[in-house]
Amino acid sequence: MKINCPFVERVLGAFIREELHRSGFTRGIVGLSGGLDSSVCAALAARALGPANVLGLILPYGDLAAQDAVDAADFARRLKIRSRTLNIAPMVDAYFALEPTEDRKLLGNKMARERMSILYDVSAREKALILGTSNKTELLIGYGTVHGDMACAVNPLGDLYKTQVRRLAEHLEVPQTIRDKAPTAGLWTGQTDEGEIGMTYEELDRILFTLVDRRLSPAEAAAEGFAADTVARVWALVRDSEFKRRMPPIAKLSGRTVGLDFLYPYDWGK
Repeated sequence: MKINCPFVERVLGAFIREELHRSGFTRGIVGLSGGLDSSVCAALAARALGPANVLGLILPYGDLAAQDAVDAADFARRLKIRSRTLNIAPMVDAYFALEPTEDRKLLGNKMARERMSILYDVSAREKALILGTSNKTELLIGYGTVHGDMACAVNPLGDLYKTQVRRLAEHLEVPQTIRDKAPTAGLWTGQTDEGEIGMTYEELDRILFTLVDRRLSPAEAAAEGFAADTVARVWALVRDSEFKRRMPPIAKLSGRTVGLDFLYPYDWGK
């Protein structure tokens, strides 16, 4: 679980530059929430592409998490990247005026997808690729919204656990006020990631590292001292969220099927 932060910064900086340039882009766009992951992503992008080539889009829902929007704007100024703020409440509320619900998760998913819809629109206008902010922990347990915060063109953070992102944030000099926040998707007042998941990221990451990176079975992980019921619950989250991590499966009818046998776009023209 330990990482060499200067090395990780160099690798991820090169990854951002190379992946954007490979696709013919020089600019990146980040959905800035005022939280840890998006701040780390923006800091990496600013160093990799130059501040003038990075746009931070701040998309609050009304006054919910108002301080986070302030923190996001302050950090954008500190990085010297461009930023814009757009309130998504009118769009989200217009939909739920037609399709009312008391389900807070439905509201949260709509907010996440509305944000991503706007990010993609601005991405096309700016000719900039969207940099994803989902970390390895979230991806493994499916803690994200399909076509919402899990969508992106390039994801620099997807192989870093949440606790590793926190270490990288300190190296990148992300402000302490952002690093010390309780992680939250900002879906409703008082909502926190750890409260919804039911355990701390530190415990969750240790279990995931044991199951995924060390490839121990749930029984073997429990034998190392983790609570068996907790390991089983984490493993169930990983197993049951596989559909979120893969492209939609295509029924194979031909000899060259997109995503299965036809895999060579990077070799075109060579």
